[in-house]
Amino acid sequence: MFSQADYIHMSHALRLAGKGLYTTSPNPRVGCVIVNGNQVVGTGWHARAGEPHAEIYALQTAGKLAQGASVYVTLEPCSHHGRTPPCVAALIQAGVARVVVSMRDPNPRVNGQGRELLRQAGISVQVGLLAAESEALNIGFVSRMRRNRPWVRVKIAASLDGRTALKNGDSQWITSEAARRDGHKWRARSCAVLTGIGSIKSDDPQLTVRHIDTGRQPMRVVVDSRLEIPLQAKLLRTAGTTWIFTATADEEKIQLLESAGARVFILPDNTGKVDLGRMLTQLAGLEVNELLVEAGPTLSGALVMTGWVDELICYLAPSLLGNPARGMLDLPEFTSLSEKLNLQLQDVRKVGQDVRLLARIVGCACAPSGRR
Repeated sequence: MFSQADYIHMSHALRLAGKGLYTTSPNPRVGCVIVNGNQVVGTGWHARAGEPHAEIYALQTAGKLAQGASVYVTLEPCSHHGRTPPCVAALIQAGVARVVVSMRDPNPRVNGQGRELLRQAGISVQVGLLAAESEALNIGFVSRMRRNRPWVRVKIAASLDGRTALKNGDSQWITSEAARRDGHKWRARSCAVLTGIGSIKSDDPQLTVRHIDTGRQPMRVVVDSRLEIPLQAKLLRTAGTTWIFTATADEEKIQLLESAGARVFILPDNTGKVDLGRMLTQLAGLEVNELLVEAGPTLSGALVMTGWVDELICYLAPSLLGNPARGMLDLPEFTSLSEKLNLQLQDVRKVGQDVRLLARIVGCACAPSGRR
């Protein structure tokens, strides 16, 4: 169905799409290559929401050579007016002969419509080339469109015996500077970074990207059931957007927080804590594709046990902190091995003197069905 040349050009388009890893949010990362004969005549990638899509940039560089050409694009061309005009119309007007699409657009406003309009215009359309690679690049966007929630990653830095801080709370620094820099790459690609009130009180983090060259900062999200966040917290005094999810309707504190630039959402569950599932749905509505959790063991454990976590990023340092030190996740006691959380390792590599594990949660008897 696809030739060797097709694979080469789509691989090129995927590399172009990857250039938008830290910048395209909340839009998907898309790359496009236009080939006329055996010659690449146009390339483009989507950089930021509101700017032209990958196909438009590629058509601009191809010019008249786009007529009769083959177009390789990593995501189905859009067929609706959003922040920018539809790419399908531009492709038809340029007179391209063939469009090869890596993956279908999971956005219900687009899915299938772009392909159909191209075919109606007499353009040959093929779909599915390197689709898994394209979906992996846009895993958060796909999650938001298909599941109405972000792709959730929990980042943990720990000793080799799984401890994240000493009993007295001292945790800076368990892992190396190289690992901390690598962690900022995950912040940079995320739409939002989430923490809990415990981490705010103990560490007073900024939750900003400081080691990666990017013009976009992720949103900061705080889970704070009783609105205990100090008005002097660094993230309230640092440029950027902060969203606070709470279970209490303290109008005076909410007014003070909003005056400080924060936005407060009241989402209680039936136990007086924040409803984490409703929070994720709310974040999807705010166009959060990838959510990075940098929280303590209580909040991280709660997210895992309620089935809302997709991936774990664990940095393990070559050190031992002992049993009294704090653990990675607060999990209940399991009385049977059938209750264990099953992980699927996606990547294992050395970062500085530490080891980074990327694992997906593939089975948890505690999680309600359908959350995976």
